[in-house]
Amino acid sequence: MEEKKNWSEFLLNYALYFILGIMIICVIIADPSFLSLNNFLKILAQASTRGILALGVAGMIVLAGTDLSAGRVLGCGAAISASLLQSVTYASRMYKGITEPLPLWVPLILSIVVCVAFCLVNGFGVAKLHMHAFIISLGTQLIAYGILCLYIDSQEGGAQPLASLDPRYIDLVNGRHILGIPNLVWFFLICAIVMWVIWNKTTLGKNMFAIGGNTEAAAVSGVNVAKNIMLVYLVAGVLYGIAAFLEAARIQSVTTSTGLNYDLDAISGCVIGGVSFNGGIGTIPGVIIGVIILQVINYSLYYLGVNAYLQFVIKGLIIILAVAIDVRKYIAKK
Repeated sequence: MEEKKNWSEFLLNYALYFILGIMIICVIIADPSFLSLNNFLKILAQASTRGILALGVAGMIVLAGTDLSAGRVLGCGAAISASLLQSVTYASRMYKGITEPLPLWVPLILSIVVCVAFCLVNGFGVAKLHMHAFIISLGTQLIAYGILCLYIDSQEGGAQPLASLDPRYIDLVNGRHILGIPNLVWFFLICAIVMWVIWNKTTLGKNMFAIGGNTEAAAVSGVNVAKNIMLVYLVAGVLYGIAAFLEAARIQSVTTSTGLNYDLDAISGCVIGGVSFNGGIGTIPGVIIGVIILQVINYSLYYLGVNAYLQFVIKGLIIILAVAIDVRKYIAKK
């Protein structure tokens, strides 16, 4: 009886991985050329910016919240980065007053500042106003999208893509300077290592899990709940800013649609990777694996030429399945 129970728990814990694994195997059988080093590196590169975004979103989910504004906030940061790093020889650049290339760190800092500002608004709503993260981030999402549209539309001649970026910027992000691996992957790895340290070796990490597991018990134990929630959102904002800076150079053309549904990909990657919506549960390696698996699915559907609208259906089903399994695990533990 005990062995049967353990087997059932094993299947419950890893059911989603089995299902996604079967999907990937089916793709490989359908087109064996999919299984190549070049494709794998492309998948890792594409997963990197969403992965950095997911590392930020994961903290909010551990707090038993979420962030629906992540994608649009990233779009704002990407627009700022791209507009300041357009080639100075490009006649239709947004800031014609910039006649000498800016240091790359300047737009990066500005992107981080803007993204942190949005995240602190969300954090204040959750920590001080006691609003549900879903509601406050939904409002921030709309505000960020409106600001993004106004910013891009403010260009001389009206809205147009922010393109023709500085070659230094593109090379920094899209180059392959170490072991032939895309620089984006290295940036993702560095962010993941830093977040692993924060989650597992700092007081903030311990307090975050305590608050997510039981807010009242954490407060009684002396944890400053509001302060720690704000710090989690602050860290998320920094990650969003970095992801935005990298994403602008990755896609090389920022528009009002940049960041659309990125938040859903980040949330999906977190849940697939075992971060529980019930709070207090999650690991950085799990987030990394979840994001990569989701990107493999996304890339394979595109690679096989699956209808774009059908891809949305499949992604939606994956999210529902992941959350259903997460809830089932929670019920089983109770």
